[in-house]
Amino acid sequence: MAHLPRWLTGYETVILILTKLYDFHIGSVTESTLWRSTDYGSTYERMNDKVGSKTVLSYLYICPTNKRKIMVLTDPEFESSVLVSSDEGASFQKYRLSFYILSLLFHPTQEDWALAYSHDQKLYSSMDFGRKWQLVHEHVTPSRFYWSVSGLDKELDLVHMEAHTPDGNVQYVTCRAQMCTESNRNYPFPGYVDISSLVVQDDYMFIQVPTSGRAKYYVSYKRDPFLQIKLPKYSLPKDLHIVSTDEKQVFAAVQEWNQNDTYNLYLSDTRGIYFTLAMENVKTTRGIGGNQMLDLYEVAGVTGMLIANRRHDSQVRTYITYNKGREWRLLQAPSTDIAGNDIHCILPFCSLHLQLQTSENPYLSGTISTKGSAPGIIVATGNIGAELSYNNVGMFISSDAGNSWRQIFEEEHNVWFLDKGGALVAVKQPSVPTRHLWISFDEGRQWTRHSFSMVPLFVDGVLVEAGAENQIMTFFGHFSHRSEWQLIKIDYKSVFSRRCTEEDYQTWHLNNQGEPCVMGQKQIYMKRRPGNYCMLGRDYSRVLSTESCICKAHDFECDYGYERRGDGNCRPAFWFNPYTLSKSCSQGQNYFNSTGYRKVVSNNCTKGVKEMYTPRRQQCPSRAPRGLSLTTKDDKLTAHLGTNVSFKVHLDEGDSMRTNIQLDFGDGTAVSYSNLSWTEEGIRHMYKAAGIFRVTALAENSLGFDTTTLYLHVTSPVEHVQLLAPYVAIRHQEVNITAVVWPGHSRTVTYFWWLDNNTEPVITLEGSISYTFLTEGMHTVTVQVSSSNAILQDTRTVAVQEFFKSLLLSFSPNLDEFNPDIPEWRLDVGRVIKKSILQVLDFPEEQLLVAVVPGVPTAAELFLLPNRNQSHSKKNHEEELERVSKIIVSALNQNLVEFELKPGIRVIVYFTQLTLAPLVDSSPRHSSSAMLMLLSVVLLGLAVFLIYKFKRKIPWINIYAEVNQEKEQEMIGSAGQGDSTPKITLSEFTTSKELMEKELDARIKRGVGNSCENTREIPNCTSV
Repeated sequence: MAHLPRWLTGYETVILILTKLYDFHIGSVTESTLWRSTDYGSTYERMNDKVGSKTVLSYLYICPTNKRKIMVLTDPEFESSVLVSSDEGASFQKYRLSFYILSLLFHPTQEDWALAYSHDQKLYSSMDFGRKWQLVHEHVTPSRFYWSVSGLDKELDLVHMEAHTPDGNVQYVTCRAQMCTESNRNYPFPGYVDISSLVVQDDYMFIQVPTSGRAKYYVSYKRDPFLQIKLPKYSLPKDLHIVSTDEKQVFAAVQEWNQNDTYNLYLSDTRGIYFTLAMENVKTTRGIGGNQMLDLYEVAGVTGMLIANRRHDSQVRTYITYNKGREWRLLQAPSTDIAGNDIHCILPFCSLHLQLQTSENPYLSGTISTKGSAPGIIVATGNIGAELSYNNVGMFISSDAGNSWRQIFEEEHNVWFLDKGGALVAVKQPSVPTRHLWISFDEGRQWTRHSFSMVPLFVDGVLVEAGAENQIMTFFGHFSHRSEWQLIKIDYKSVFSRRCTEEDYQTWHLNNQGEPCVMGQKQIYMKRRPGNYCMLGRDYSRVLSTESCICKAHDFECDYGYERRGDGNCRPAFWFNPYTLSKSCSQGQNYFNSTGYRKVVSNNCTKGVKEMYTPRRQQCPSRAPRGLSLTTKDDKLTAHLGTNVSFKVHLDEGDSMRTNIQLDFGDGTAVSYSNLSWTEEGIRHMYKAAGIFRVTALAENSLGFDTTTLYLHVTSPVEHVQLLAPYVAIRHQEVNITAVVWPGHSRTVTYFWWLDNNTEPVITLEGSISYTFLTEGMHTVTVQVSSSNAILQDTRTVAVQEFFKSLLLSFSPNLDEFNPDIPEWRLDVGRVIKKSILQVLDFPEEQLLVAVVPGVPTAAELFLLPNRNQSHSKKNHEEELERVSKIIVSALNQNLVEFELKPGIRVIVYFTQLTLAPLVDSSPRHSSSAMLMLLSVVLLGLAVFLIYKFKRKIPWINIYAEVNQEKEQEMIGSAGQGDSTPKITLSEFTTSKELMEKELDARIKRGVGNSCENTREIPNCTSV
């Protein structure tokens, strides 16, 4: 396998060729050879001793501004070095690198400046042609870095690039190549951009912003601030590619929501903002690398001339335009075939169709070829019929810019332009070996065959067009797939007897089917007379004269928001309001009111209908504000707590200089601006609490007002979640299950409750839920908490019984010294307590549960469960549990239950008191003790309410609530009746004052629920 770039010096006598040997067994290159010729391919010298006999080279670069300078890269699998030459490759100097170069980008004007992209996504710069390198930026997107553009960027060494931030976002960054520290970097677009979206080309810069809905594209013209690209409202692009930016206009290919293998072609105004449709459903072709290539070809040498393949229904047909897409027509097929036989092909049912793929091999011509120095000549592969076909194709040529065509070959050929287009050379496609080439000196009317090899050669490429002095072609290829490379040099200078003089030229008038005005002007070219065997000189002039034409309707296209109807006139699209004025149009000023038309960019016509179609200057009227919209700068409805949120206010209609803007952030703060111009950079605000905030904008002037609302979710990451559920629950009796998150959130967390073996979760916005277990046994409860793109979860197991017995336990004070009050510790200590109780009690292990409750002093609850494997009556089970509980209480009172926490530290377990309702089942029961408990709770609640109303006089009330909030986090939930939590219910948003009062109420309620944990004298903290 060989890699064959070429390089020519100023005198165009030097060729460098790099060949590489690829070993298919090990799957890599094992050796390389650099060849150099100083007589344009007659002889070659092996240069391996100049670069290192064992050095394996990977790529050869030629400085575009000084072809005497060469840079060669070594294969990174062997070493990382660069070899530089300043004498046309006669000698090289080798420099070691600390990184592997994947690609190079030379400066367009400074011959010693280059950018290198490394294997680890770092960008380096060199100002001495590769001898020393300096890091520019890390984490740069491949192929998304650019040198400055002369005349637009102030610094010649400015670098445009797309760089990744540590959190994975992408930004557009500019800095100087050798001064790219953080303090010296600039960010021309104030926000994140989509990866691989930055394009810096000619007068324009493009980016795409990440959004969850419709894609948004922005453009900067001549380094002005970025503005959003305006496509027709319902184009809804899935993909957009910049086709070209020359001639002060942007061609964009847009794949819309209902397209799969076609794109629509759009053309912009001069600033690249407003796009109008030029052609629908342009066909695409998949290239060798899998990338989609648009079947659109811009003809060289003729301004405004394009050829495109359009799909309509199931057919693909070829169209041509002479005015940048304003009008398209089919190609007229030749009247005769190559043998002179008549062809009956009547438009529009039959026409000529062309293949429009450019070659991915730079040394082959592709399926279509034109040249700027040979205007009007088009050579292409195609077919005649109702639609484009890849069968029965031939080669066709036009000498008059696509007005008429002739067939020149029955098979596919590669065709090159020689002598600046004065001659054509054709060779069969490389899939077919050949010994012959064909040359034509009369624009393809006659061809002469010449043999260039004794053995048929698979032609892999041709180096042609050496320059004005050396008329040499170099063929390279192979005789078979196993043979070595063959190079054949052909000097065609001898076919020219002399240099062309004035008598050898003739004039040619560019026209469109007889219409002499193309792009608003008459153009007369000079061409060599067909058949004159003279050589063109360096000073060959293509355009003899140009003359502006009178403007006609075809010189104007539909303006943005307008569509061409069947009568040929441009009318407003259904979604466009032609009376909408720019918000910058202030009373007393003037604006240009569109007529529905705009002149085709680069069209040079004058007078005529120009005044009729040109926008008219009118005075700005007074208007009430309309179309007010409010967004965040990144178009997101979420923000992280503690970060600045930038709001953007947009007004479709209204006098921006006389319209007051008010913005209420929803957290008790608001701002007001006297006019809209003060808000252009965005309105920044930082929220101090998490929650959902109702942000309202008001635009008002003397004629009216308009309002809009945005609901912003301000979130902070959840660091921990703990599920609080009863250890034991009664079958058919509702229990409360609570999830506690840290830090606390307000309406910004979504809870997913997985209960039993349900396949779908219960989803709530509140951190608690009521649930009824229907069967006895061990049940698993899991909660997942979603906030700020993160999900945390916790799981608990609940024992469900028809009845049970429970005891409260306390411990000797030394246990508190070692209590870290974390769930893991409580589980381990619970297992130790259970083991120590079973040592003094003959009771099945599976019927005994111990739960250590949160907080200090340390306390625990002992649960005795009935044996369901025995067929005794319920009364017998109750009696059995009562008997066992008395045995345990007796053992505890005698200090017989103890355990060793660590060497020398023994902990005694005490009985505190029986819980309320010693034996609990699911039958209705109203005991006097239960009523007493209810009364005490009511009195306690009343006391807390009075404290809340006069809380300003009790300074410790907030501290008390906060302390108890921490204690609550693992409190056992109540098993009594409660309100069930609905699935995903969104209540009306409350005011800030109501939110504050609800928060204080919640804190007091949490204080009531937790107060019992502060003392062991009130054991009725656990309800079952």
